[in-house]
Amino acid sequence: MEDVILVNAQLLLPGHPLHLQKKHLHLRSGILVNISDTPLQVSGALYVESPALKVSWGWFDLRACFPDPGFEQKETLQSGRRAAAAGGFTEVALLPNTQPVVDDKDTLRYLQSDNARELVQLHPIAAVTKKAEGKEFSEMIDLHRHGALAFSDGLHPIQDSDLVLKTLLYLQPFNGLLIQRPEDTHITRFGVMNEGVTAVQLGLKGMPALAEHLMIQRDLALLEYAGGRIHFSCISSARSVELIRQAKARGLAVTADVAAPYLLFDETALKGFDSVFKLNPPLRTAEDRAALWQGLRDGTLDAIVSDHQPHEIEAKQLELDLAAFGMSSIETVFAMSTMESKLPTELVIEKLSVAPRKIAGVPLPPFEVDQAANLTIFDDSIEWIFEKSRSLSPAHPLLGQRLKGKVLGVVNNQKTEWFL
Repeated sequence: MEDVILVNAQLLLPGHPLHLQKKHLHLRSGILVNISDTPLQVSGALYVESPALKVSWGWFDLRACFPDPGFEQKETLQSGRRAAAAGGFTEVALLPNTQPVVDDKDTLRYLQSDNARELVQLHPIAAVTKKAEGKEFSEMIDLHRHGALAFSDGLHPIQDSDLVLKTLLYLQPFNGLLIQRPEDTHITRFGVMNEGVTAVQLGLKGMPALAEHLMIQRDLALLEYAGGRIHFSCISSARSVELIRQAKARGLAVTADVAAPYLLFDETALKGFDSVFKLNPPLRTAEDRAALWQGLRDGTLDAIVSDHQPHEIEAKQLELDLAAFGMSSIETVFAMSTMESKLPTELVIEKLSVAPRKIAGVPLPPFEVDQAANLTIFDDSIEWIFEKSRSLSPAHPLLGQRLKGKVLGVVNNQKTEWFL
């Protein structure tokens, strides 16, 4: 049996009686066997010590793409799991944009098949429409019964208002969640980056934030009319934050997240024509970035996600017009969210562990003696060099850079992996 002692670790467990307390923890083969106020002596144990050692519930990524089956050259389920663990995530919600699309129970089962023996648990999000084409409904009730976490067409925002309206109605009997990345694709067609001064200077076609605002306004109106629940993913602009803030004030059942790269970068990252920063939604202005931070602070934005979209080198090392949208990000979400110290670490952890589960309807793991642990162990004070990615994708903006805030290990499903 593997014994591990976490020495004088601060517990970041929002809502738990031990939140913010410092304890000595004894883990044995992934089971929490002791929580002590005094140092523990266990023969042969691995002692984990760090200047600012912290422990939280295992982090839950509410939006990532591991496009297996179908696009294994970009990421496999195994490489995605390895990258997620290194990023501190023990559970990941996967977009349905595989080949075939997750629109039937067989593909759903494929994604779930290894959960019983893997450290990182995968939660498939099922497609609202067949092949995520925005035309014909999938069998959402059947998919729900077989374990679909939520429903979304993923990388393809639903453009048809009637489909959104009927989905909100269709999901209500089982309190299902509709996840929508808001974008009117007719307005952003052929765009490369945020519409604005920087795009003009670079001679690139812009993607106006208006496309996001219009979709949010439409879907909020449909939500108010039909009821149900909607979650907006990858919010990118100040106006979007304000629209969601107002909707929450009116009592609508709406939640929202921001992807970590949008907290660290803005549109000026594209001045070097680096296709790694070609994202959808696009990186927007410094003012928009400040509004995203404020949205997290005041609770308008509920969660932080990776929006991990890995690509092979042939898809990214092209002219910006031709390069694919998306970057590899799941390994550095915590660093992206804390490097600038805009939020207290405990609030970042709430956005990475508690809020995603609440949105998805997944219960928090137990934090009790003699129970299997689901934990992320980290130190927000450590500086380190991100030298090598575990993802198959080379399209990562922080490779080779010095970061602050390091994941030291993850524990889940009676398995442990260390990154000491």
